[in-house]
Amino acid sequence: MADNKQTQTYQGYEQGPVRPANDTYSLLLRLIRNCPWNRCSFCPVYKKQKFSIRPVEDIIKDIDLVRTYIDRLLQENALPIAFDQERIHSIYTSFEVRDRVAFNSAVTWYAAGMKAIFLQDANPLVMKPKDILFILRHIKDCFPEIETIATYARSSTILQLPGGILKQMHDLGLNRIHVGLESGSNLVLNRMRKGVDRSGHIAAGKRIRQAGIELYEYVMPGLGGIDLSIEHALETAEALNAINPDVIKIRTLALAPSTELAHWQLRGMFEKPSDAMIATEVRLMLETLDNIQSRIKSDHILNLFETVTGNMPHDKEKMIGIIDRFFALPPNERVLYQIGRRMGFFRGPGDMDASPRMDQVRLACKNYGVTPENVDQILDRLMIRFV
Repeated sequence: MADNKQTQTYQGYEQGPVRPANDTYSLLLRLIRNCPWNRCSFCPVYKKQKFSIRPVEDIIKDIDLVRTYIDRLLQENALPIAFDQERIHSIYTSFEVRDRVAFNSAVTWYAAGMKAIFLQDANPLVMKPKDILFILRHIKDCFPEIETIATYARSSTILQLPGGILKQMHDLGLNRIHVGLESGSNLVLNRMRKGVDRSGHIAAGKRIRQAGIELYEYVMPGLGGIDLSIEHALETAEALNAINPDVIKIRTLALAPSTELAHWQLRGMFEKPSDAMIATEVRLMLETLDNIQSRIKSDHILNLFETVTGNMPHDKEKMIGIIDRFFALPPNERVLYQIGRRMGFFRGPGDMDASPRMDQVRLACKNYGVTPENVDQILDRLMIRFV
C-alpha cells in the first residue's frame, strides 16, 4: 500500500535512483518514491524499499526551488562559469533558502541547456490524474521553453487512467513515456510477475500512441530462459507489431544476485541462455518484426551488439547482418568479441577489424582463462556490475 500521509514536513528536493539513458541531462523531479508494483522477478531496483507518493505541495516546492536557482544563474550569465566551483559556491551561499541537491541539479541542468525533465520514480502516473495535471501545468508555467517531459509507466496503470487523461497530459507537455514491455509471451510475463498480460501491453501501448505521446518499449532478450527462448522472441515481436512503438529499446537480461530470478537459477528453476542463444533470439525477433516504423536502439553495454540500431523496415537486413557476422566468426574470435564488447572496446563485430585494443582483449582472455566453453559463465559475473 502507498503511504499517502500529507502531514510530514518538507524534507527538501528529492531525486530517485533511476532514469533512462535519454535523460542523462534532464532535470529529475521525483513524484513518487520507489515502485508501486515492485514484484518483477528479474528486477533488483527498489527491493525492500517502501513505496510512497510525495505530497503535491512538496513537488511544487521542488519545482519552485529549481526555478529560483535557474533565475539567478541566468541573471549571473553563469554558463561560462558553470564548472567554476568557487564562483558557483559563492552564488549558492548567497541564497536565503539553500538546498544543495536542488542547486546542483539546477546548475547541471542549466549547463546542459534545460531541454528536458524526467518524472521519477518507477511509475508516477499511479498518482491521481488531477494531481499529475496540476504538476504538469506548474512545470509548463515555470519552464515554458522545455522540449521534453518524460516518465516511466506500467501498462496496467495506463489502462486504469480515465479516458482522455493521457491526451490532457500530452497537451500539458508530457510527450514521452517509457514502458517495460519485457516480453510479449504470456508465459514469460506470468513467470516474471509483470502484472500484465500481452493484450494489456498492446492496449496500453496503443493508448499512449493515440494520445500523441512518444512511446519507448523496452524488451529483454534472455528473459524467457532456455525453455521459452523461441516463444519469447516470436511473441515479443508480434506484440511490437501490434503496438508499432516509436522506439524499441533492447536491454539484455543480466541476473543481479539479489533478484528472485537469480535465486531460481541457483535452484535449477531457470536457465539463462548463452550469449549465442540470446543473439539468435534477437535475430529471430528482428526477422519477425513486420509492418512497423519503429526505431531499434541497442544502446546498453549489456547488449552484445550496440550497432544493432536502425529504423524499421529500412535497416532490418542491415541489423540482421550484424548478428550474422558474429556467427560467422570462428569460436575463438567470438570469445574475443564477447569480452571486448563487455570491456567497452567494441560496439559491433566490425570494430574488431582494425581495433588498437585487440592485444588488451587477448591479454584479458589469457589472464582470466576465457575459452569458448566458459565465456558465458565469466561474462555473467562481469555483467552484474552493469545492472
